[in-house]
Amino acid sequence: MGAKLALLGALYLVQGLPHGLQAGLLPLLLRSHGLSLTRVGLTRALHAPWLLKVAWAPLVDRRGSPRAWLALSTGALGLLCSLLAALPPESGPGSSGLPTGAAVLLLLLNAGAAMQDVALDGLAVRLLAPAELGPGNTVQVVAYKLGAALAGGGLLALTPNLTWGPLFLGLATAYGLAAALAWGAPALQLPPVQAQENHCHPPRGFRALLAVPGTPWTAGFVLLYKLGEQGAISLFPLFLLDQGVPAAEVGLWNGVVAVGFSIAGSSLGGVLLARHRQPLPLLKPLLQLRIGALAFQMALLSCFPSTTLGSLLKGAALVSLGPQHFLSGTVTTLTFALMMHCSQRAHGTIQSTHYSFLATLELLGKLLLTTGAGALADGLGLGLCFSLFLALSLMALLYLDLAPGNLG
Repeated sequence: MGAKLALLGALYLVQGLPHGLQAGLLPLLLRSHGLSLTRVGLTRALHAPWLLKVAWAPLVDRRGSPRAWLALSTGALGLLCSLLAALPPESGPGSSGLPTGAAVLLLLLNAGAAMQDVALDGLAVRLLAPAELGPGNTVQVVAYKLGAALAGGGLLALTPNLTWGPLFLGLATAYGLAAALAWGAPALQLPPVQAQENHCHPPRGFRALLAVPGTPWTAGFVLLYKLGEQGAISLFPLFLLDQGVPAAEVGLWNGVVAVGFSIAGSSLGGVLLARHRQPLPLLKPLLQLRIGALAFQMALLSCFPSTTLGSLLKGAALVSLGPQHFLSGTVTTLTFALMMHCSQRAHGTIQSTHYSFLATLELLGKLLLTTGAGALADGLGLGLCFSLFLALSLMALLYLDLAPGNLG
């Protein structure tokens, strides 16, 4: 099992690189250049290709092999990074944010990463036995976050003088090595779908996805469970920036420290799954704790600005990012295990499509609030926004009680 998990971990790590570039670096950079919260939030639209995964997932299910799709998509990511290295952004007071050429290439980078994700998730669904879902989903989530952390600021922390060109050339090299790994690894050569499945007419269409036991409820949960959390995670660091906390300090806590807590939380999720196997009973107390962490941040919002408690409030606000990301990591690992458990019940010829369908809804739930949170904050104010985030988090907790018994 060790070699299999190490292989999946290496591929999920490189898959997290585009996310880290856009989620970790761009928002703080653009905000520090004076862009509005609305325009900063709209950069999340570069993740749009991830919402189309389910459109090409049937092609991955029925044509070629996971190894070929992984090698092709990962190699394409390396090529795109090489092109980005030759298009550094303009600097100076006349700069209007992200250059059009770089934005287009980042959009294509997300398309390639989404294609890689379809093949890799489909491979994991078929490779991992039920007893391996805990360690497997921990590797999946943790490796992805490590890749995001590396591209989102980790490399810059290690080499402060790293510039745009060498950064993307380094990423291109990493993608090239990953493509070679995807092409040559024997563990990716899966046996054909079971003979009894080949001899029957494989199910197709949207109805076939919803017919898999537990799918309607799971689809609703993955769409809902991140709404409030992601809105708070995207706005709270920018609020600290507006209160005069230095960008370097916010970047440290929201980048390195928060990612560390998130990885620790994801690892805890894997340990809990290894002991209890069933994610549903574990989710309820964690969602309750998440509501408490969000309520604490709301209380901090009402205290800013303060001349007498300025340093104390600032410290409490920065520290609050840790538990927030810790709980987020734990809940994410448990939810991904729930999604994979549901997809393993699908017919072998639609498992990649089924998991991509659930993963697309999960991403849509994140993007709905992260993309629109800035506009909500500009229009309603942070107080009302966080009240909305708290209500959405409570809805996810209540929805958990409607889980069908056949989900296990």
